[in-house]
Amino acid sequence: MSNLTIVELFRELADWLELAGEDGFRIRAYQNAARALQDQSEDLGKLAAQGGVKALKQLDGIGEGTAKKIVEFLDTGQIAALEAQRAKFPPGLRDLLRVPEFGPKKVAAVWHELGVDSVDSLEAVAKEGKLAALKGFGKKTEENVLKNLQLFRRSRGRTTLPEAAELAASVVAALQRAAPGVTVQPAGSLRRGKETIGDLDFLVATDDAAPIMQAFVSLPEVKEVLAHGPTKSSVLTVGDLQMDLRAVPPASLGAALQYFTGSKEHNVAVRERAVRRGLSLNEYAVTRIADGSPVASATEAEVYAAVGLPWIPPELRENRGELALADAGELPQLIEVDDLRGDLHCHSTWTDGKLSIAEMAAAARARGYDYMALTDHSKALAMTGGLDEQRLLTQVEEITELNRLLAPFRILTGIEVDILRDGSLDLDEAVLDQLDFVIASIHSNFKLARSEMTTRMIRAVENPVVDLIAHPTGRVLGQREPYELDVGALIAAAAHAGTMLEINANHRLDLNDLHARAARDAGVTLVINTDAHSAKDFASMKFGVLTARRAGLSKHEVLNTLSLTELLDRLGRE
Repeated sequence: MSNLTIVELFRELADWLELAGEDGFRIRAYQNAARALQDQSEDLGKLAAQGGVKALKQLDGIGEGTAKKIVEFLDTGQIAALEAQRAKFPPGLRDLLRVPEFGPKKVAAVWHELGVDSVDSLEAVAKEGKLAALKGFGKKTEENVLKNLQLFRRSRGRTTLPEAAELAASVVAALQRAAPGVTVQPAGSLRRGKETIGDLDFLVATDDAAPIMQAFVSLPEVKEVLAHGPTKSSVLTVGDLQMDLRAVPPASLGAALQYFTGSKEHNVAVRERAVRRGLSLNEYAVTRIADGSPVASATEAEVYAAVGLPWIPPELRENRGELALADAGELPQLIEVDDLRGDLHCHSTWTDGKLSIAEMAAAARARGYDYMALTDHSKALAMTGGLDEQRLLTQVEEITELNRLLAPFRILTGIEVDILRDGSLDLDEAVLDQLDFVIASIHSNFKLARSEMTTRMIRAVENPVVDLIAHPTGRVLGQREPYELDVGALIAAAAHAGTMLEINANHRLDLNDLHARAARDAGVTLVINTDAHSAKDFASMKFGVLTARRAGLSKHEVLNTLSLTELLDRLGRE
């Protein structure tokens, strides 16, 4: 069974309990359990089979109640408490919790007062002006609801890249256990590293697909089987994501992988190129139009070579000029995860991190890094226990002592200082100037007018103590839209000031690929960071690298590919 199945069930149970107005402690218990299980690498089914409730209780974040529910689901295929909650509410009500800035109290209010039981009915009452008349709402809330419904509809049915990648890895592992020796490969938008995924596509090369097709439709993640055939099956997961598995003969794997990776626009351009050469290209082979004789099929490199091109990395296959670059022999040597020498945006228990500075440094060293920057929050972000000037200087003393013990590994002293509404910084610049690395970012006043937000950001960019602007557009995938911001003006100011911009690899992917490419073209140096708050967060670096690859970035265009000596020299530090 998949851990992700139980993660989704606990998330759902927590949502229903919130809507029911249940005790906050119970709600947090299931939310914490879902988070803990998402990070759990050990298979829960095996763990429960070996030691039952007692073994499950040893996991962080899992108490006796949640452990018993895991065992209940493994034994019966359902959780009685969840079924009881589902029976209390219209099924569409839970979708309302996915609308940004629309929490359980608002959902309960519109349900009880206006009979709203779905996203569509919420939109209808908002357009009719009925929300504004509801106690505690008002005209501004109604306007925000309509705006956020647009964001919800754009993201509905789509999954963020990190979530899709985790699910895909689980599916691939399960299918390869079911069919040893058969290679299963993700294709589609996941392979291209798109920031959100509409569905998951998998390819398998085999002449006997029946066993793996049966295993696919029987996965514990599957809620509904949409199609089940000898060479293609489609399912819907418990999280409402469609997954498709296609089987092709081993001799056709290259053609199929090229075809099903896409994008559609890229494939059309490649096929047009093939036709001009008297060739036809489909998911099985490149063939000659004149006589149907095969030309290439086994590998992607052969397929591209047949149309006179070198192999094109999947992340570039968006028909954004990659064919012309390939034709001219000018494809970039894209950055790789192994090129990164450190992470320059990390948090500790001094503010809202989960580990001490020493523990974060140990996790960074375990990944093979040569350095990390400790960049806790500043005092304006009070909810995190942000640092004032005195606490920051005390933290610097601790880092200095740790560096003596950890050499040659280096913890750079730093801060993620808040950019205030007027563009000034949250801490004294004389203190900031003593640090190795200063990140500036926004955590408040998100809804300024475009001109005011742009002026605010540019003032921070032009501040000589600022090295990097973190998550520059402020978006959170599927949860918050970017600020109203002139990104072009921001990039131009960063290029002029020599200030770097971040690709935040965690749950933001901000800058996105198009903005990162524009920044690179303007001469701005990029930094790929994870914004790590725990050891596991370092693993999200791969998603930032995927974004950088989609932007066409090479190793030399990213700051934290430098060695420690080169980095300190670049920053003007010793």
